[in-house]
This record gives sequence, C-alpha cells and structure tokens, in this order.
Amino acid sequence: MKSTKETQTLLERYDMVRQASLAMCHSLEPEQFRIQPSEDTSPTWWNLAHTSWFFARNVLHEFPNLKAAEDQLFDYVLNSYYSALGLRLERNRRGFMTRPTVQEVFDYRKSVDERMKTLINGCNEKQFKMMAPIIEVGLQHEQQHQELFYGEVKYLLYQTPKNLRIAYQKQKKTKEHQNSAPASFVRFEGGLHRFGNLDGIWGWDNEFPIHQYYLEDYALQNRLVSNREFMEFVEDGGYEKQLLWLDNGWNKMQQGQWKAPLYWEKCADGTWEVFTLSGMEKINLNEPVSHISFYEAEAFATWKGLRLPSEREWEHAARMHKISNKDGNFLDSGLLKPSIPAKKGLSQLLGELWQWTSSYYEPYPGYKPFEGSLVEYNEKFMDNQRVLRGGSCVSERDHIRISYRNFWPPETRFQFTGIRLAK
Repeated sequence: MKSTKETQTLLERYDMVRQASLAMCHSLEPEQFRIQPSEDTSPTWWNLAHTSWFFARNVLHEFPNLKAAEDQLFDYVLNSYYSALGLRLERNRRGFMTRPTVQEVFDYRKSVDERMKTLINGCNEKQFKMMAPIIEVGLQHEQQHQELFYGEVKYLLYQTPKNLRIAYQKQKKTKEHQNSAPASFVRFEGGLHRFGNLDGIWGWDNEFPIHQYYLEDYALQNRLVSNREFMEFVEDGGYEKQLLWLDNGWNKMQQGQWKAPLYWEKCADGTWEVFTLSGMEKINLNEPVSHISFYEAEAFATWKGLRLPSEREWEHAARMHKISNKDGNFLDSGLLKPSIPAKKGLSQLLGELWQWTSSYYEPYPGYKPFEGSLVEYNEKFMDNQRVLRGGSCVSERDHIRISYRNFWPPETRFQFTGIRLAK
C-alpha cells in the first residue's frame, strides 16, 4: 500500500512548482504573453502550456479515464522536440500562434492540475511507483522553464525602444559602492578524482554514472569576472581584434554586430548603462559581467593570457571547498541579477551566473539515458554545445547542485551567463 506521507509530499511539491510558474507572470501585460523575440526564446504562453503538456503526454496519457479533448487538440503545438511523440510545430513559429489563447492556456493548466491531483490521490502503490519518477522529471523540467522565463522576458522587454521600455519589477536596493573581493587564484592539486552525482540525490541522466578522471594541477580565480574587468577588454578593442577569437566566434560576433555584452548601452556622454529586469541602470563596475556568450568568454580569457576551466576542474573545486546551494544568490533573493562578491575566498560557484567551461557537452563514460520518450531529453543534444556550471540568480535554489550540467550553443547570450578564469 502506498504511503500517505509519500502522496502528500508529492502533492505539495507538485503544487509548489506549478504555482511558482503562475506567480512569475504577475506583472506581464496580455500582449507580452504572445511575442517570441527570437528563435532561441519562447513566448510565455507556450512555456506555461508546454510544461502542462509534459504531464498530459507523459503521465495522464497512460490513464484513458483522465484524458481530455484539449490534450490531443494542443499536442502538435506544445510538443517541443520529442520526435517519438509525433509531429510538432517548428520552434521559430511559436510566436505566430493565436491559439490556444492565454485564457485557454490557464484553463488547460487548471485542467491538467486537477487531473494530476486526482491521479496522485487515487492511484495504487504500483502505479505510484511507476509514475512518481516521471512526475519528478516533469517538475524539474518546469523549474528549468521557470529559469528560462526570466531570460526570455528580459530579452522580450529589451526589444522595445529605450524611451518605451518598462521594468519587470521595481528596482531593488544594492550596494552600489561596495568593492568586490580582489581577484586572486586558488590552487588545486591534481590527481585521480571522482565526478558525477556523488551526493546520492535526484539528478538528470547526464550527471551519471559516477566515474574517475585525472586532473593536472590547476588554479581557479576566486570570483567571477567583473564588469570593470570586462570594460577594460571592451575599451582595449577586444571586439575588434580577430586573433583573440575562435573563428566561429568571430563570425558570430560580426553577424550579430556585438560591440559589448548583451544589454550594455553606451550613452552620449561616454558612460555605460545596462538593461536589467528592474529597467535601465548605470553599470555597477563591481558586479559580475553577465549575458556573455562562450565565444566572448573565450576571447576575454585569451586577452588575459588565461583560459576557462574545464567542467571537471570546476566540479572538483566546488567539492574541495564543500560549496552548497544553501549559500549564494538564487531566485529567492528577489534581486534577479548577480551580486557583488564580498569574501576573499573561493566564492560565487553556485548561484549568481551560469559559468561557461571549456568542456564540450558529451556523455560520461558508461552513460545511460532516461528510458522511453525521455531518452530525447538530454542525449540528442550532446553535439556542438558547451557545458555551463553553477546555476544563476534566476535559478531555484533547490534545483541546483554541484553535479548539475547545463548546456547551450556557444553563441548563446540571453541566458544569465558569466565568466570564471582558470590557469
């Protein structure tokens, strides 16, 4: 017989995650739900509906008495990249859709939630054990989309001309004049070390299996690269010196006409401002530089005569210093931007900004993907992408762990990404 405590725990977690998605939309105007400013981003209506579709297609679909007409009606529009589950709308056309309407999306979410709670309460022990792991994947998946929401909404709001831009939230008080910790390097002894999900907690399939890997001696910078340091790169003509850049990076930079990090704007008096989720602000030179592509991070490291860390160097450093997600600037701080590092030791490893590594996104030795249609969740993307570590200021605190492996194409800038140097 299934445990009442297990049922209640799952129901509480399900409700908490699902309600968080709705709470994020509190300040959006109706038209802001529909627009898709780039192929890399999705409109808010689609994220809200797609995260509901996941439960309808991967859980409720197995229980005929809990299906609803809208599940099939919306299936084509809401399937993201699951080829095994049928045809799907092309990603770059999500912003062209007028159906389902925003109200239909909220109604659909309500319908899915009611049916999911009925299922969780009424299933037998065998059914519970079968579906609980899939529900957890769905909740972790929704937390990923919650983080995406902030990057996508920020990019959406930025498309409006400067004199018409609005903020997502009111500006939070920050320590404008606080100096960041001095830059230094923390040394680590190489050797044969263990990597992967060592903590025995839930993890994505790409965090397994635990394996050994040999590292040479290395050092990591104690904190993330600041706006002040990156400003020096910009003013030294870093975006104009081809030999600093990987060839693909140089081409992407020219195609995108990058002159500075995304959201930086130079004023008529020569000073710089930056767009944040609280609106336009004067650049705080002590804050970590953010919204940096891998190519920009790599070029900056080359300019400094240094390099980016590998993902295993990053992970080993975090474990040696017993870094925990109990510390760090995550979504629950409400700041929605990186903060200034105050302490002198190794800091800003978890929270703040996702940190680009030099590592390509590849499977660990002996990797086994999720079963069923979830085989497509991670494995199919292990090609031409780079690994990021650490989470960000818009990550849920309980969603991030040392072994978490994020991945994006190297030209990605709309995510909350930054730079840590190594040597």
